Amino acid sequence: MGINIGYLTANRTSAGDEVYTPFYAVEPLKEFLPKDKKIWCPFDEEWSAFYQYLSEQGYEVERSSLKDKKDFFKFEPENWDILVSNPPFSKKNEVLKRAFSFQKPFALLLPVNSIQGKARFQIFNNEIQMLTFDARVDYHTRQNMECTTKGNHFGSAYFCRDLLPTKLELRQLVKYDRPLVTLSDGGDE
Repeated sequence: MGINIGYLTANRTSAGDEVYTPFYAVEPLKEFLPKDKKIWCPFDEEWSAFYQYLSEQGYEVERSSLKDKKDFFKFEPENWDILVSNPPFSKKNEVLKRAFSFQKPFALLLPVNSIQGKARFQIFNNEIQMLTFDARVDYHTRQNMECTTKGNHFGSAYFCRDLLPTKLELRQLVKYDRPLVTLSDGGDE
């Protein structure tokens, strides 16, 4: 049995939180998100795939971020129905606690192995649902916004509450490259 060196040497600190979700990883959520609900993306800029894709699909989306001085742990929009995002992995326990505290549906993209852990076992209280995929998500990095970085060393899944019809949903990822364009890259943030 081999050891997964990539996973063992991965940056699991806040410095490793700067990975961005590709558009194709947001698409599977569309099946489960009602169009009459307002989506809050609390870790997202205007150029994020969550904000852009869901807005393009006709959802009412509110985004916020630290850049806007709207800290997820202190800020909550007045009106929202479902929380959706790719949170900082290094803060997954704190993010999950806060997400559950709202008593509203959510979908948070996290490493699959986040299902384990004594602290998360207590947080989940057997109320967690998972939307997982047949392939790994290849994330964008700050150095590579034009296309996704191939060869990701961990699986990802949406950890959900009150959103999916069953505890576990499996979907195929249809991968394609669509660049994330930020202000510094010439975008119109």
